[in-house]
Amino acid sequence: MDALILLASYLIGSSPLGSFLVVWATRLKPSEVTAHNLGIENVMRFVGVGTVLASFAVDVLKGFAVLALFAGNPWAALGVYAGHLYPLTWLSYGEVPRGRGSGVTLGILVGLWAYAGVPLWAVLAPLAVYAALLVWCRYVTLATVAGLLTLAFVLTTQPAPLTLVSSLIFLLGLWRHKVGLARILDQTEPKLGTPPPVRGVDPNVVTAAFMIHPLTMDDVWQPGSLRWLGVLGRRGVIPLSFIRRAVRLLRPQKQSEMRGIRLADGRELRVMIISGPLFPDQIRRYPEEATRLAIQGARLAHELGAEAFGLGAFWSTVGEKGLKVQEAVPEIHITNGGAYTAATVKAAVPGLLKRFEAEGGALSRSSAAIVGANGVVAFGVARTIAPEVARLILVGRDKARLERSAKTLRRKYPHTDIQTSTDVTTCETADLIFTATSDPESVLFSHHIKPGAWIFDLGRPADVDESVREVPGVHLIPGGVVRPPGEMRSHLDLHFGDGMVPACMAETMIMSATRAFGRKSLGSATKSADIDFYLEEGARLGFEIVTRDERVASPKELA
Repeated sequence: MDALILLASYLIGSSPLGSFLVVWATRLKPSEVTAHNLGIENVMRFVGVGTVLASFAVDVLKGFAVLALFAGNPWAALGVYAGHLYPLTWLSYGEVPRGRGSGVTLGILVGLWAYAGVPLWAVLAPLAVYAALLVWCRYVTLATVAGLLTLAFVLTTQPAPLTLVSSLIFLLGLWRHKVGLARILDQTEPKLGTPPPVRGVDPNVVTAAFMIHPLTMDDVWQPGSLRWLGVLGRRGVIPLSFIRRAVRLLRPQKQSEMRGIRLADGRELRVMIISGPLFPDQIRRYPEEATRLAIQGARLAHELGAEAFGLGAFWSTVGEKGLKVQEAVPEIHITNGGAYTAATVKAAVPGLLKRFEAEGGALSRSSAAIVGANGVVAFGVARTIAPEVARLILVGRDKARLERSAKTLRRKYPHTDIQTSTDVTTCETADLIFTATSDPESVLFSHHIKPGAWIFDLGRPADVDESVREVPGVHLIPGGVVRPPGEMRSHLDLHFGDGMVPACMAETMIMSATRAFGRKSLGSATKSADIDFYLEEGARLGFEIVTRDERVASPKELA
């Protein structure tokens, strides 16, 4: 009988009566009015206080009615709570997401007091803890979990079924709120009274999202919620091979938010940082899995209120460079950042060549190597410098494509000696090296570089190994780096330097700020008009293209 009651109450709990009321009253999509994603304040702005209170009351009545229907049977409490948090899809009104469960929990508490003989003090104790914590810290998630824990504790004085059921309810609630608890540690969970940004709420705030991935194992431990795991990993308690397998089971999560960006026109720009857990080599090895995660990240960004979603680093290569992701999530504008990345190259390379000559280099007698020349960005660099140097070496993996590209350049610049190679060691004779590969590992090492060479590294992760810094007189210039206006701050280190971001992220920012969503970069093609657009609009909004020079002194200078 208890099993039947558990099943019946679960089915009743699966019915999203409160959510159905909100959707019916607003005619909005369910994902656009969920308090779990948007915060209760924003939901009230969308649908009105009356509708939200009515929805809450319906959830309370659902929890209370199930206890009344089954005469206070403890298993009915567990069933209706589990059904509300983890409903059957075919009973959950399509896309309606799982709720926090506050309303149905209140109904359960009243039902336990009225029909199960639970003392009034045992019902009021978890409510008091919930209210006190909510006033003190304003985190709904923390207050909810603490209230459920208090309920499980006080019901240890009651008969065994109540003790067991209250413990299971606490465990269900803890699992349901695990992401919220992690966001509290990561400082990304909104507090009651400070709602997260949502489309259309504040015209003076521009909201975007950007997806990153860990470059090294240390990046996995950066969020506050995972630092304890990093201690175990570094000590070998948890094998790194296990962690690499485990990250493939995780969903994208919001792990930080960039604030302090103030556009030249006075508006504030916020960027939610969503982390997809795969490493670069895993993204390349499991393309279908990577595309699925990118799609999940885009949906999360939309639910959190972003208007645009940027695919960073290796995420920009998945799903036909974002095309499949955009098709799967048409509600949000997606870009792989290729146009502004090309724009930063267009702006930086001429200045780099001038500095090369100003410091004694002779372009007309110099040789240059382009590593990753099969790619769009790298070949764009090749077109720019081909008429300036005596010899140009195109380095890539596809020999046939390299020869086709070289043939095009030879016709246009017959006085330049243009060669092709699939061997990166040919760079050791180059005075200038421009590299832009999608390789997850370093491709240029110290033995590939001659003393005094100038290197422009556009690779993300970086193509240049740390050993290159040991080469005397080398100039190392990271490419595709942008400084947004204002005083940008974030809890995560993106490895681009203080106050700086990659160009692909900056494109997401500029596209959102200008609402020029038709300028999004998808697929392999990059339009010249879009490159010029991002150069002009980026400058107008206050974005600065960075071309810092990390130069290693020669032995003579050191002496």
